[in-house]
Amino acid sequence: MRAAARWTQAHLRAHRPAAVLIVLATAGITISLLLATALFAYATDPWQRVFTQSSGAHVWIHTQAGTATGSLAELDEVRATSGPFRTVRTTASLQPGGAKATVELRGAAKRPATATPQVVAGRWLDAGADAGATKGIVLDSSVARAMWAKPGDTLALSGIAAHLRVVGVADTAEVAFRAGESPGVGWVLPETLAASDAGRDQRGRTIGLQLTDPADTDYVVQRAVTRLGADQITDVSTWRQAKAEAEGDNQLLGRLLGLFGLGALLAAALAVGGAISTRIRGHLRDISVLKAIGFTPGQVVRMFLALHLGLALLGVALGALLTQGLGTLVPGRIGEAMALWHRLPEHAWLPLVISGGVVVFIGSATCLAAWRAGRVPPVPVARAATVTGSRTSGLTRRALTRRALGLRVPPALVLGWRGAFHRPLRSSAAVARLAVPLLLITIALGTWTTLDRFTSHPGNVGLPAALTARSDTLDDRELRQLLASGPRMTAYPGAEEQALVPGQTGTITLRGLGTDAKPYPFAVVEGRAARGPDEAVAGQGLLELLDAHVGDWVRMTVAGRPYVLHIVGRNIETADAGRVISTSLDTLRDGDTADATPSGPHPPRPDFYNLVLDHGADPGAVRDALTKASAGRLEVREVPNPADQLSAVRAVSIGLIGVLILIGLAELATTVGAAVRDRSRDLLALKAVGLTPRQITAVIVSATAFVTLAAALAGTALGLLASEWLINLQGRTSGWGTGIAQRPATGILLLVIAVAVTIAAIASALPAARAVRRRLADSASAQL
Repeated sequence: MRAAARWTQAHLRAHRPAAVLIVLATAGITISLLLATALFAYATDPWQRVFTQSSGAHVWIHTQAGTATGSLAELDEVRATSGPFRTVRTTASLQPGGAKATVELRGAAKRPATATPQVVAGRWLDAGADAGATKGIVLDSSVARAMWAKPGDTLALSGIAAHLRVVGVADTAEVAFRAGESPGVGWVLPETLAASDAGRDQRGRTIGLQLTDPADTDYVVQRAVTRLGADQITDVSTWRQAKAEAEGDNQLLGRLLGLFGLGALLAAALAVGGAISTRIRGHLRDISVLKAIGFTPGQVVRMFLALHLGLALLGVALGALLTQGLGTLVPGRIGEAMALWHRLPEHAWLPLVISGGVVVFIGSATCLAAWRAGRVPPVPVARAATVTGSRTSGLTRRALTRRALGLRVPPALVLGWRGAFHRPLRSSAAVARLAVPLLLITIALGTWTTLDRFTSHPGNVGLPAALTARSDTLDDRELRQLLASGPRMTAYPGAEEQALVPGQTGTITLRGLGTDAKPYPFAVVEGRAARGPDEAVAGQGLLELLDAHVGDWVRMTVAGRPYVLHIVGRNIETADAGRVISTSLDTLRDGDTADATPSGPHPPRPDFYNLVLDHGADPGAVRDALTKASAGRLEVREVPNPADQLSAVRAVSIGLIGVLILIGLAELATTVGAAVRDRSRDLLALKAVGLTPRQITAVIVSATAFVTLAAALAGTALGLLASEWLINLQGRTSGWGTGIAQRPATGILLLVIAVAVTIAAIASALPAARAVRRRLADSASAQL
């Protein structure tokens, strides 16, 4: 034991820089994984972020006016309350003539301390500025998005004579606004609420309950109903409902970030394992000496295990302490993510799991390498006698070398190529380890390019229309004339119906868009566009729901009226999980007319018009122009783009690419060290055949560059295939359909390859120059 300890101390003193690098690399990987986990929690669960930051309420109780809701604060399970607030249910409309939404107004004299609305635009209510002639309102962000409202806009509310000015928009952890299902929330001063002439049936009270244990939610709801009376409670919502709705909107984001995180973990694992294996392989002579003086194989294995596990524990502890202590001080999104993560429930155990996982993996990799160290013979076998390949492959390499030299290829390149791939298994392992980070970077670039396609060319991914317009006050002729005179756009009439599928087990969306004379520009990726009567295109989700294929006839019913349509193509459909079948408005009307009775109603006019803008047209400017031209009688809304909910992917992808670059640099350092060590044994021979020190340096640099080039080519090629497959897989599972993936530009990929090779060459130049300047003995591995 004492001898092993003395050897470990001597080993650390002799290889102090290498030990420091291993500790720093392990600390860096631990920091990267902890930060990545915090960023995942920050980006993939925005509801949890808002709930934690706002000290949210677990239960919201809505009651009739006059109910003693304040008594719920006395429940043992309640830790704090938000409110109770006096409320008024009203209909708000954006002026002039904008969208409408049902809003629950809450009177709040000051900003609540529990379930605090997180202002993301504008400001909170001010008793001095918002109680005068122009009264203020703060809107929940979900209803503000639905109404296109922003600070400075004016709202007209039913029951309140004066218009209200939007002074702020805030995020909350309550159930989001959904038209026809749940109202939005607006906060006003108590005197503004008192000015409403709403009836008693529109007035009420609302209180939020923050519980000591969220698991008691159902029990607390039962106690609240018992205490207040079932006839007094109008609605109850819980944190589980709000979280379920929010998670449904962020599944795609979670999948993408989860994929990147697992990939980064794999790349880090390979980098650490390769570094340890290379380090042990570089000390085979020391191991032979230890065995020659009496160390058993078990003692050698235990020494290396203790040494590298100690370094791993030190690195993990250093990385964890730095992350926990200084992570919140980092400016920007990383600091915000760390501050939020500290308050999440999983923070109590997840850092320990991640740190323990890093130690376990390093221990596993060390076990394998240490086992190999235990098998090293006391007298090392001369490398010249070791067969490194078949006779045929050796002859082939020598023939290629002679031919390259005959073509006057620089000797440094020829010898560098031979040195890079002289040991195929070892070279293949190095190429594979370097290729993994580049593969993941290529996948990240493919995801980024696909998101850019959604925003820059939405028509190619099933979103040709940027705006939709409708009006309850203009007749169809006036509406068509108004849209025909609109700037830089083309209007397509449309209508939607909820249809029952065969077996009456579910509903789909039957949509009529465009006319036979003016067909709608669907993004058809399989088959062809619908051009004739009874022809339609369908989304991937509908085809899977009906187990149908392009070319099939499908039957559905709308209010008892049957429709039989011929699916001639599959289009990219991002609405309603792809469960949409689209035909022309003429076909939709023909179905209504065919089954209408003589006394029945005439086919209805279009429900809306989809507005396809010319390239470069600003949707906001077109919307404002149409609203002004119609004197506020036209409601124009933006068509939702799925890329909007993935905006966090860009920022997080940059951070993950940075982590992957660091992991790649760590692996590159291992490759450079192995190349320098292997070439150090050949320096005398290279000098003997006439190579100058500069040429010998070029041999080592070119060997590293060739390995990196092979890894870059393999990583980008596999990354392209993996990126396209994964994105199309996500499109198919979400119902959008395949065909949404966009490959990165060739120039970008060539730039990635060139940068990787350049960094490898620069990183190996200095170690190679130092190796050449050393005084060498005439021995296979000795140095003076």
